[in-house]
Amino acid sequence: MKFSGKNVLVTGASRGIGAEIAKVLAGYGLKVWINYRSGAAEADAVKAQIEAAGGVAAVIGFDVSDEEAFVDAIKTIVDADGELAYLVNNAGITNDKLALRMKVEDFMSVLNANLTSAFVGCREAMKVMRKKKFGSVVNISSIVGETGNGGQTNYAASKGGVIAMTKSFAIEAASSGIRYNSITPGFIATEMTDVLSEEVKSSFTSKIPMGRFGHAQEVAEATAFLLSDHSSYITGETLKVNGGMNMA
Repeated sequence: MKFSGKNVLVTGASRGIGAEIAKVLAGYGLKVWINYRSGAAEADAVKAQIEAAGGVAAVIGFDVSDEEAFVDAIKTIVDADGELAYLVNNAGITNDKLALRMKVEDFMSVLNANLTSAFVGCREAMKVMRKKKFGSVVNISSIVGETGNGGQTNYAASKGGVIAMTKSFAIEAASSGIRYNSITPGFIATEMTDVLSEEVKSSFTSKIPMGRFGHAQEVAEATAFLLSDHSSYITGETLKVNGGMNMA
């Protein structure tokens, strides 16, 4: 995989899909800034794994839903490396409940963490990247943002918003040589799915044409492709990494 930039910020990279994205991108030679909100020990462990494999990484802790903290973090990265070449907005939360029982604060907390934070990251990245007329951003959305899901009105709205927002950023940034794309993972095997019963897992996999959950590395490799020079003529697209679900 070929990259013209030298560094990347991955939000929510202390565990799960974000951690795998960080490790894969480091394996391709990028300096990876590992963001975390509360999992300092986990972020340090990801950094140690990257360095043990010969890669370069740094840990940067901040809450992506805090606009000032996000802005300061990007400034810190640029001051240290002279650029921010790539950004992966991966951090997010859930707060599931039926819509009839969902309070406005339940709705807005998820939108702020998943959508507003991604907006701030995209906006600040554009400010930095346009100076070099180069950059690539990947926003991690979800299949739920395309299909909706009972009990996840807030999450679906936030992830659907990410898809539409990505397209708008792509239009505005194209003339500056900056690309924005999104990925919609389906059911991916992570710590969260490990606790599901075999019955529940079977119910989910029956809906997947490939007959299995995806692996975090498969999302990470798709992310690397969209960031890299190999996708240099792709912007505003949504790549479905879902084993064939939602073939539309």
